[in-house]
Amino acid sequence: MPTITLHHATAASLPAIVALIHTAFEEYRGAVEPPLSAHSETVEHLQELLNQGGMFFEARQGDVLVGCVFCQQRDDAMYLGRLAVLPALRGAGIGQRLIAAVEEQARVQGATRIQLGTRLAHSANQAYYQRLGFRIVDYRSHPGYTEPTFVWMEKTL
Repeated sequence: MPTITLHHATAASLPAIVALIHTAFEEYRGAVEPPLSAHSETVEHLQELLNQGGMFFEARQGDVLVGCVFCQQRDDAMYLGRLAVLPALRGAGIGQRLIAAVEEQARVQGATRIQLGTRLAHSANQAYYQRLGFRIVDYRSHPGYTEPTFVWMEKTL
């Protein structure tokens, strides 16, 4: 496999990041309730996240975007979201490298933990994050739902 490099994404990368997110989350379309917001992600929304102090890391194989992750400091925690890797390259360690980049950024910014949410229906995702040191700290519901729809996970740094 050619070398994978990680970079801080710029606004110029946002269209490619949106396309990657749509591709990476397509397998979940229609499979969970409520529907994933990733399917309706836009460049404008990602730009808003950047304007609010968030950042994206991107993983590239040459000039090809193959993975990304969003992070944003929230008090003493670093929020991690929109981890996406091209389906054909899953299992190659790209996600782990992106999460490690977020962890390093968290340390630089003085965060003491990483937080993320993942759907209850995605038990494989929960297990993946648990293997990386995250633990479930809460069960939460999306607006309009009375039963939990996702878990809130944390990793202490």
